[in-house]
Amino acid sequence: MPTIRPSSDLRNKYNEISEFCHRYQEPVFITKNGVGDLVVMSHAEYERLCGRQELHRLLDEGLAAAQSGQVREAADVFADLEQRFGLDEV
Repeated sequence: MPTIRPSSDLRNKYNEISEFCHRYQEPVFITKNGVGDLVVMSHAEYERLCGRQELHRLLDEGLAAAQSGQVREAADVFADLEQRFGLDEV
């Protein structure tokens, strides 16, 4: 269940909201005059959210490329990666 707080709590109880966001890794929904206005979350949680979004974007891009026939043999891909990162010398 989402945590919903009035905007006055953002001013008056900032530390409490910050601690909640960090401890439970969940956002807090802030209302203004009873209507949703903001979502507050920890920086770490925001970074995780952005990372997931980027991962989904890259997966969609890869699936679209595969569906259009833009594919390579796995052995060729791994050989390129090994060469690129110097793993073929080990």
